[in-house]
Amino acid sequence: MSRVTFFEVEVLDHKTKAQLCFLDKVEPHATIAEIKCLLHKCYPKWYPARQALKLDPKGKTLKDDEILENLPVGTTATMYFKDLGPQLGWTMVFLAEYMGPLFIYLLFYFRLPYIYNPKYTFTSSPYPVVPLACLCHSLHYIKRLIETIFVHRFSHSTMPLRSMMKNCLYYWGFAAWLAYYINHPLYTPPTYGNQQIHYALILFLLCEAGNFSINLALNNIKSDGDRSGRIPYPTRNPFTWLFFFVSCPNYTYQVGTWIGFTIMTQCVPVALFTLVGFVQMTIWARGRHNMYLRQFKDYPSLRMAIIPLFL
Repeated sequence: MSRVTFFEVEVLDHKTKAQLCFLDKVEPHATIAEIKCLLHKCYPKWYPARQALKLDPKGKTLKDDEILENLPVGTTATMYFKDLGPQLGWTMVFLAEYMGPLFIYLLFYFRLPYIYNPKYTFTSSPYPVVPLACLCHSLHYIKRLIETIFVHRFSHSTMPLRSMMKNCLYYWGFAAWLAYYINHPLYTPPTYGNQQIHYALILFLLCEAGNFSINLALNNIKSDGDRSGRIPYPTRNPFTWLFFFVSCPNYTYQVGTWIGFTIMTQCVPVALFTLVGFVQMTIWARGRHNMYLRQFKDYPSLRMAIIPLFL
């Protein structure tokens, strides 16, 4: 019978290099996730999602599914620990991010006290585009809440609390800013009237439907149990045909939604929100596109990241 060679794992603080714990008789096939659980027993306040383990203080964080004996270490491994801070589940994160704009916008729409001049408290706008914009804005965030609960599957289980606070500040702040102007008593409707509003509404609804269709298609890929991933392709749903041209059509439709809302309201804060969102989604889309190119040798050459034939 062959003898099992156990590993020893020394965990040091990534800043001070002080020893936090020494784990002996660790199974060679133990994963990083299991080592985190062992560390958690020594320090209950550092639950596994809060831990980052590295082989070098400035190196990459080890993934939970990496196996100890496959790492470039001897039978005595030294790992560096970093506290990621309090963590929240992704579902809770998105619920907080999306519920905020939904309710904040309504505060301005109903013109609650202390927002505008007292004489306008609980009054309504004479322009039909204002309640239409409220309906569209609410529909958008209700859709995102439904997707968070029933559709999305998250590759990472948690997000740092400080990151969630920054995200909430972004979504909540922009929601208040654009709602303030759209629902302001001095707001004026779009230059080209109902024609501009109706075309913008069509664009908005089509892109909302497209975004939802793409999210469902991506969810079906993730739910088939294939953890390695595979190339997303169009389905019979016409909204998914955008996969012929871009790697991240969900972002393409998302940008289209806010372009429609910008045209509908003809409001500068909405345009700025759309621009900032487009820049951020382009960064994410390019990252995903490059990952596909590295992972799949037969990846469709016609596809761009977010804008067909251009970007």
